[in-house]
Amino acid sequence: MKSKSIVEDYKKILEQRVASNHQSGEMASEKGTVAFLDEQVEELCETFDTIDRDGNGYIDMSELKSALEIVGFKLPQWQVRKMVEDWDKSADGRLSFDEFQNMCAGLKAQDIASTFKKVVSKRENLETLGGMSTASSEGTTHSVRLEEQLAFSDWINTNLGHDADLRHLLPLDSEGKTLYDKVKDGILLCKIINHSCPDTIDERALNMRNLTLYTKHENLTLALTSAQAIGCNVVNIDAHDLAKGKPHLVLGLLWQIIRIGLFNQITLEHCPGLANLLADGEKIDELMKLSPEAILLRWVNHHLDRAGVNRRCNNFTNDIKDSEIYTYLLKQIAPGDSGVTMEAMSEHDMMRRAELMLQQAEKLGCRSFLTPHDVVEGVYKLNVAFVANLFNNHPGLDKPENVDLEGLDHIEETREEKTYRNWMNSMGVSPHVNWLYSDLADGLVIFQLYDVIRPGIVEWKRVHKKFSKLKKFMEKLENCNYAVELGKQLKFSLVGIAGQDLADGNPTLTLALIWQLMRAYTLSILTQLAESGSPMVESEIITWVNTKLSEAGKASSIRSFQDQSLCNAIAVIDLVDAIKPGTVNYDIIRDSGSDEDNQANAKYAISMARKIGARIYALPEDITEVKPKMIMTVFACLMARDYIPNMDVKKN
Repeated sequence: MKSKSIVEDYKKILEQRVASNHQSGEMASEKGTVAFLDEQVEELCETFDTIDRDGNGYIDMSELKSALEIVGFKLPQWQVRKMVEDWDKSADGRLSFDEFQNMCAGLKAQDIASTFKKVVSKRENLETLGGMSTASSEGTTHSVRLEEQLAFSDWINTNLGHDADLRHLLPLDSEGKTLYDKVKDGILLCKIINHSCPDTIDERALNMRNLTLYTKHENLTLALTSAQAIGCNVVNIDAHDLAKGKPHLVLGLLWQIIRIGLFNQITLEHCPGLANLLADGEKIDELMKLSPEAILLRWVNHHLDRAGVNRRCNNFTNDIKDSEIYTYLLKQIAPGDSGVTMEAMSEHDMMRRAELMLQQAEKLGCRSFLTPHDVVEGVYKLNVAFVANLFNNHPGLDKPENVDLEGLDHIEETREEKTYRNWMNSMGVSPHVNWLYSDLADGLVIFQLYDVIRPGIVEWKRVHKKFSKLKKFMEKLENCNYAVELGKQLKFSLVGIAGQDLADGNPTLTLALIWQLMRAYTLSILTQLAESGSPMVESEIITWVNTKLSEAGKASSIRSFQDQSLCNAIAVIDLVDAIKPGTVNYDIIRDSGSDEDNQANAKYAISMARKIGARIYALPEDITEVKPKMIMTVFACLMARDYIPNMDVKKN
């Protein structure tokens, strides 16, 4: 039996501290002024004792994220990693109870200070909600921006109000207060995802009639796994949270989905006229490596220049508050018969000027997302959404005659690149990955993925996180060399791949590393779930698939992930039904073997797999074209789902 003497000693010390502070009802912390009630101290002790499996009075830094989540602090991986760097001064990779308790006190102080600051600064626009997180302490609060609630509700009414399947849900009320109730059956969320990224969800997989708590939960699970597949970070959100209509989680998810849809169209394929935004001496591929926000700023300033206006837009907060930039932009991009005027410029009152400007935007069918107040206050998210919507509908960019766009197919994102990028973004990496090669060229995103696959493998002291102007090139190269070194530690096949290849953004070699990262992540999840605990290999997945199909009485089977019989998706469909019997509607399965029928089956198979909780990133084409790498991930994710029947998306 393990010894608890060290933890018990800490308990005694803490009890004495609680007693000395009993009059105030709080316990002081060495690292902050916010402290814990005695029952919270007891909870910390019990949590620490549970994590401290060998009873030596310490927990490993690799277990810190889990320990913090248990006591109510859900933090992204990068923030936990920063805390490890700050607290592990001795570099021994462990944390004492006293350090853990002080760390939690500091987090509590930050949470309260942050919430207070927001409420004071934007008091009239925030609604503070208490106790909204099941894993948080009762005192946890979350602030919800009412302007986002209003904007997203209006966007939903405008874009989905015509959908016959949503007649029982829409329109949402003018203030958006019913939004949180209307998402609870999952149908609306799935429709929003399909609007932003068409055909992501096969709507034949949706439960539409005679809904119960169980079938609503299935819809919500489908929405979350599909949101993850398009690149949303949904860690710490599960179907139960959405079923309760937790406002901060609903708005956060909606923003991610809407943002992805708006930014998806900022491409050369959608708008060849983007080539007009090239700076002197700039190549088209350099332009497309910019973030969507940066491209939108470039677009706004291009039109300001064409309008002969000296002003320039450097941000979507302070620079747009007076509506002047928007007024010039609208006039410049408006068709000749639109009736758009410069009337707003004659108004001196900022709020009235913003309203007049938005009335002009309405003539273009693009008033969505903003109210006059959002303009004057410079609300970042909503102003970005407004400008992106303008660009998508009225780019005002003719295809340039002096720029050769032929042979630039490599600039457009391939299906494989998009899948990998979505996977990385869904893991919560920072910064957000917009362009695969340039955004990975400093190694920082790759290190975060290594840290998820095998916590503790990255020696963060060796990583350059900030780059000096003089040594930037060498520091990035050192990071990339270290990234290759870590891959070799994980037994990746990296023959011919050097750090310079990653730093240069070599497509073939960078993709080779990314695939092995995704493969390692997928197999690491299976290894953690397997009872044996031994490393999982592909052959075991194939054995499991065939055993599962046979035990369920299915006729299908697979020989390998290259098996051409997989193209009709029936093996995947049968496996979904074997994992959760009665799930599949076999009446709609097609067996002609035609390309059209195979595509329909594959689309249904992926949606049904996601509906039962499998976190699949593959696309229907990956199945019909029998892409072995992605097919392996499909079966591996279904295997992981079978290992934990109640697996939810919030587990990393």
